[in-house]
Amino acid sequence: MSTPTPRSAPPEAWTPLLRAARLARRPLERFLRIEASSGLMLIGAAAIALLWANSPWAESYVQLWHTPVGFNVGPFAFERSAEWWVNDGLMALFFFVVGLEIRRELHHGELSEWRRAALPAVAALGGMLVPALCYLVFAGAAQTRSGWGVPMATDIAFAVGILTLLSKRVPPALRVLLLALAVIDDLGAIIVIALFYSSGLSVSGLLVAAVALAAIFLLQRLGVRSKPIYVVPAVVAWAGVAAAGIHPTIAGVIIGLITPVQAWLGPTGFVDGMKKELDELERSGPESLSSHDLAASLRNVADARREAMSPAESLIELLHPWVAFGIMPVFALANAGVVVGGASFGSAEWHVLLGAAAGLLIGKPVGVLLACALALRLGLATLPAGLTTRHLVVLGTVAGVGFTMAIFIAQLAFTDPALLGAAKLGVLIASGLASVVALGLGKFLLAPQVSPAAAQTADEAESSTTL
Repeated sequence: MSTPTPRSAPPEAWTPLLRAARLARRPLERFLRIEASSGLMLIGAAAIALLWANSPWAESYVQLWHTPVGFNVGPFAFERSAEWWVNDGLMALFFFVVGLEIRRELHHGELSEWRRAALPAVAALGGMLVPALCYLVFAGAAQTRSGWGVPMATDIAFAVGILTLLSKRVPPALRVLLLALAVIDDLGAIIVIALFYSSGLSVSGLLVAAVALAAIFLLQRLGVRSKPIYVVPAVVAWAGVAAAGIHPTIAGVIIGLITPVQAWLGPTGFVDGMKKELDELERSGPESLSSHDLAASLRNVADARREAMSPAESLIELLHPWVAFGIMPVFALANAGVVVGGASFGSAEWHVLLGAAAGLLIGKPVGVLLACALALRLGLATLPAGLTTRHLVVLGTVAGVGFTMAIFIAQLAFTDPALLGAAKLGVLIASGLASVVALGLGKFLLAPQVSPAAAQTADEAESSTTL
């Protein structure tokens, strides 16, 4: 009996059709492997939303996202708009992954040691405070000041995409610094949402959420490792947080932060377990192996595979593609449809637009640079090897791309559709300009990095020429 290989076909497959499917799948797989792909999809979704909302079919765009979606179970009915399910439901998964990434970085990442965390922490703090102050300077009136949190956060997908487009001009240390800054940035935005953009608290909702979180802790203490079992208490916690008057996405962050970050077996235990199972199969003889024994062996293999990584790491691996290529583009499609043509902007709308745009485009780079300069001057942080002030200028400009989180906070800050539209438009304009400026500065200020191998080859060539 021949052993299946990765390129062989399943017995029931029709080879010509399978070959055509594989050929069609290759370009998509290559696209999804590119780091900038998520940012490109966000740009595409936002462009579609803008064109749709300003087209002759604009009414269908509004109707789509206001379509009621829900379910009925006996006398119980729960129905919300499609936009609500995106912003309060799907985005809870987005924030769950954010919580997982923060937990990982705090445990064994760039934020696990103060020496490494100091510079991105200070940069993120400056990149939050100065944009908020910049917004308030432009906002003026009391009715528009509630949007001060809009320009505070960086969109990591766009930011990483810009650095990827700069290719060899970006040293690894700058990429790591940006990722750490964005993680702390997200944490700050989450705290702002929880403290300043939540309605009056309901004790009953908090109790429901507390019981659900206690159930998650109990399951962890009982050693329950199967992830699907945690779905029910997680959904209850989400509902409890929403009923308490706190935005339900905060439940996703909390659950992400309490997810275990230590692996049970780890790589060494996984390899040892695989060797043991293979030795058992070899001794018993694969030809005489019953289906029952094979099933038991495969269960052991599945358990070892599951426990080779920590629950947090494996969930990030599982959910990150869905969030990056599914949830975030859908969020952009649902929220970037701002009516531009024929819009009558009054004084308040212009203040909101200018505040959001100036906060991202001016406040972010100024805040990041001032905070870094102060921390370096006072000796609170050190600049990573290979980075200069030029790299920090590019970092601050890239941090001004605040698409996803900025629009999300705008949804919470404004109930007036006109002010919300102005805030969204300001975010879109500023994020687009910040992307272009960051690319230009990167090309102008940063020299291409030379790999060690290339440098050695150049030195050898120079030596041979001299001789």
